[in-house]
Amino acid sequence: MSAQGDAGIPVTAKAALFDLDGTLIDSEPRSRALWRRLFAGHGIDCGEDVLDGLSGRRSREVIEEHLARFGRHATAERVREELTALNGAPDLPPVRLVPGADRLLRRLRRDGMALAVVTSGGRRYAEDHLTRCGIAGHFSTVVSAEDVTHGKPDPEGYLLACRRLGVAPGDAVVFEDSAAGLQAGRRAGARCFAVGRAARTPALCRPADHAVEDLALAPVVGRAEAGRRRAGTGAEG
Repeated sequence: MSAQGDAGIPVTAKAALFDLDGTLIDSEPRSRALWRRLFAGHGIDCGEDVLDGLSGRRSREVIEEHLARFGRHATAERVREELTALNGAPDLPPVRLVPGADRLLRRLRRDGMALAVVTSGGRRYAEDHLTRCGIAGHFSTVVSAEDVTHGKPDPEGYLLACRRLGVAPGDAVVFEDSAAGLQAGRRAGARCFAVGRAARTPALCRPADHAVEDLALAPVVGRAEAGRRRAGTGAEG
């Protein structure tokens, strides 16, 4: 896996596919607080190792995996409803745009690259936060939890995004902050950048090809920009 110091060797792609939570928006503190609150309300121990295992995955699948811990009378639907209600609590940490995200998105769009979001969250959640953070207009498509049968680490979401954009997975790069998301991107056949927490955690970024802590410095360029660099244009100034 390459480190952020490889910024001088750009990766060429036709499309860039982004996870949402923890990659484009800093929602991890809110997400972890929300899961802690849900588990604690049922007297369930929820350590950091458990929370790490929830990152990047659809809430539906997480709840089904842990459903037995909520008691024999619990149903997945009821637990999901409770999670949705808790998400409206005013004292949860706020969601903010990840530093460098807007700069990278603007640069890639100027270079003519197709952009998509592939999230484990619901469509309404994704569109709301993309709009609130002012980056919704950068993306040609959003693949949400409702669009797939299998969530990350299954590659279905990334393969669907590539079909919608009309690009082969091998011509796409994926930006992810979780092990599950990076595994999904690799299984789809895309090159993967570990960002955020994954870029700082060797155990999480093993499936990645590169790691970048500052999105604005991600060494990714479109085909047009790569051609200009090879031709030596734009070298002055």
